[in-house]
Amino acid sequence: MSKVIAITGAARGIGLATARALKAKGATVVIGDIDEAAVKDAAESLGVAGLVVDVTSRESFTAFLDAAERSAGPLDVLVNNAGIMPIGPVTDESDADARRCVDINVHGVMLGTKLALGRMLPRGKGHIINIASLAGVTFTPGLALYNASKAAVVAFTEATRLEVQDRGVHVGAVLPTFTNTELVAGTRSPKGQRNCEPEDIAAAVVELIGRPRPQVVVPKKLGRQVKLGALLPDRVRQAVARRYGLDKIFLEYDHEARKGYDARIRTP
Repeated sequence: MSKVIAITGAARGIGLATARALKAKGATVVIGDIDEAAVKDAAESLGVAGLVVDVTSRESFTAFLDAAERSAGPLDVLVNNAGIMPIGPVTDESDADARRCVDINVHGVMLGTKLALGRMLPRGKGHIINIASLAGVTFTPGLALYNASKAAVVAFTEATRLEVQDRGVHVGAVLPTFTNTELVAGTRSPKGQRNCEPEDIAAAVVELIGRPRPQVVVPKKLGRQVKLGALLPDRVRQAVARRYGLDKIFLEYDHEARKGYDARIRTP
């Protein structure tokens, strides 16, 4: 895979796993993250370029893409991966948390997409992949803020895809289920369900680059279940959610185990 690929939020978790998988496929990878120390360590461990980027800032995001292209060449793929996940009762979510979640998860994706399109459309080629979530199409108590942000990413990605599909640039979304990263710290898995690993999401990104499609759900079987579930009456969907414990997962969690993650995502 002789492509130049930039990935945001890649100092850890899904972003880091994706960078590792793409480098193994022969891509030239540049990673970015707001955590300067973490992105430096991650880049050194992978043997790739690592840069600081604040996805909420046009100036910072532009500088990241400029530096990536200077070091590696014209950008073929941008993976908008940076995101945060506050959880808990909607009445406990602060205005600051709401603004920060929307700024990173939604505006960051919109900004990255627009900046990448500004480079790709004149060339008539390129690929933008936005890491959304099944939380963007299935809704859960205790996850209202994150649900809203990821639903926005799903809608924005699809509308943008339709707008540019005849101009040589692919735009698509990856929708993971629960994945073993810091985002789910302190929570439990739904009953009978095994969480994905970051490498599972990375494999889906690699596959999507090789065969562009509008949307990929990870794991694939859940994509079929979600479509079928949308046809069920609300009372049945809620009964299923209760059966799997989804009505409590993000309301009854280990606050102590989540303390480190919560402190980090609230630090500008």
